[in-house]
Amino acid sequence: MKTIRLTAAQALVRYLENQFNDDGDRIIEGVWAIFGHGNVAGLGEALYHVKDNLPTYRGHNEQTMAHAAIAYAKQSGRKRTMAVTSSIGPGGTNMVTAAALAHVNRLPVLLIPGDVFASRGPDPVLQQIEDFNDGTVTANDCFKPVSRYFDRITRPEQLITALPRAFRAMTDPADCGPATLAFCQDVQAQAWDYPASMFEPKTWSSRRPEPDQGELARAVALINAAKNPVIVAGGGVHFSAACDALRDFAQKHNVPVVETQAGKSVLKWNHPMAFGPVGVTGSDSANAVCGDADLVIGVGTRFQDFTTGSWSLFKNPERKLLALNIQPWDAMKHDAVSLVADARVGLEKLSSGLGDYRAEDSAPNLQADWYAEVDAVTAAPNDASHLPTDMQVIGAVQRAANEDTVVMSAAGTMPGELHKLWKSYNPGAYHMEYGFSCMGYEIAGAMGIKMAQPGREVICFTGDGTYMMANSELATAVMMGIDFTLIVTDNRGYGCINRLQMGTGGAEFNNMLDHSHHVNASAIDFVKHTESMGAKSRKVASVAELEQALSERTGKGVEVIVVDTDPYPSTEAGGSWWEVAVPEVSERKEVREAHDKYVVARNERNTQ
Repeated sequence: MKTIRLTAAQALVRYLENQFNDDGDRIIEGVWAIFGHGNVAGLGEALYHVKDNLPTYRGHNEQTMAHAAIAYAKQSGRKRTMAVTSSIGPGGTNMVTAAALAHVNRLPVLLIPGDVFASRGPDPVLQQIEDFNDGTVTANDCFKPVSRYFDRITRPEQLITALPRAFRAMTDPADCGPATLAFCQDVQAQAWDYPASMFEPKTWSSRRPEPDQGELARAVALINAAKNPVIVAGGGVHFSAACDALRDFAQKHNVPVVETQAGKSVLKWNHPMAFGPVGVTGSDSANAVCGDADLVIGVGTRFQDFTTGSWSLFKNPERKLLALNIQPWDAMKHDAVSLVADARVGLEKLSSGLGDYRAEDSAPNLQADWYAEVDAVTAAPNDASHLPTDMQVIGAVQRAANEDTVVMSAAGTMPGELHKLWKSYNPGAYHMEYGFSCMGYEIAGAMGIKMAQPGREVICFTGDGTYMMANSELATAVMMGIDFTLIVTDNRGYGCINRLQMGTGGAEFNNMLDHSHHVNASAIDFVKHTESMGAKSRKVASVAELEQALSERTGKGVEVIVVDTDPYPSTEAGGSWWEVAVPEVSERKEVREAHDKYVVARNERNTQ
């Protein structure tokens, strides 16, 4: 057997260079790295020698570097991703939140935190977490519950089995998620005679499992018996490249389609079968057809509580649930009739089995009435003396967008308003991280989206609170010449959660800056701050000025527009109940009243 003598770090890097998807693209397109004593000598040296073929990118925070890699993977349809490496200790634990984000959203990323000495010679090494009862535990054990595959590399030859297992986790459409290889720092530098065959180019094909015939027959019978079915389209439709199949199925069988946060943009916003966003942040049109549906067909969705209105949305007492999903875990939730299969294949097989079946028509004018509401709340205000609402800001950006625009966000007010109000033109035009709803994803995510699809315009919405939580990758984007637009809506605090606090009877407390403990009033200058990192920035005082600023963008560099917004209004139309537990006992009358309403709504849900 022919062998090649390499350090473990060199072997890992060479392996990454030679893993491809079935489109012929390399799966790991680059490596994000912040070097420290746990990875600089080993992986740092290995990456240096391949920098012209496998680029290494330097970020400013391990978590946000991983966010960029994850956004890249999502916008690539899970067919490409990146690796992220850190030093041991805080560099590694900084990535745990990002690992959880990738896990929840079923997105591939390869995380390579440095680890302690396998030899334990200098034990305890700098930054080492010591478990008093288990000598095998390190800080990197935090990754275990948030990784699809976890391994600790304590000998160089372990890579021979560990690397294929990691790639299986990242490329398997059912189990897709983050893989973590905790890489002991002394092992990175150790040499081994690796089999040359390990580094031959390998193609990882994406499976398209067909449904079990028995499950398919039951699913067809269930749909045939339904008069008013509805399809809840989730992110799995995008990852299966099943948008066309879904459109054809809906048209042929007259089944309305509603979209989750992850599923939004599977159909063009004005398609006749597109009834809009569903759930807590959903439209009247979507939630109406869901309320009447006698069969709810989930396609590639995990039925998150925001999608189902905490399972209060589907009100028809005859309602049944059918779940088409490649992951059996998701296909059996809430006693659903399961159809375990690839989304595209499953839809095609269902359509063939249904023949000429067509559902009854939904109530007329649902979509037209909803978009009349959308147009009303997103229109430019006649009175410029008041602070703009978030809805009016969205309207201005919508009018400036085109069919190549990708709009993105992650947490706070904007996910709810964008889900309700944004009109998506094509698949991939809406990128929302709402599985984990992680503040701090936005700027790094925008960078990752643009790296994945450089030909598309990327517009990122972030609030002032999220901006302050994680903004450093803006400097990275400027340094790397990555172009996108950043809209900073400044409502002077955590406006979304403040509204929730008030909605559950609570007093305004510790969310808005003025209602938080302070000696000096906060006066953050976001224009100066973004300019200090190299962005081209301006502040606007009205929607008219925002529209002017949007029209004057050059499309080069990071262009930031800051606008003060009113923290209190939200879109009243649409939406549904969401279960947030309210205290049973309180001195506040408002809380007691909110609890009474909560009990009524919960009991109504439980009797459906």
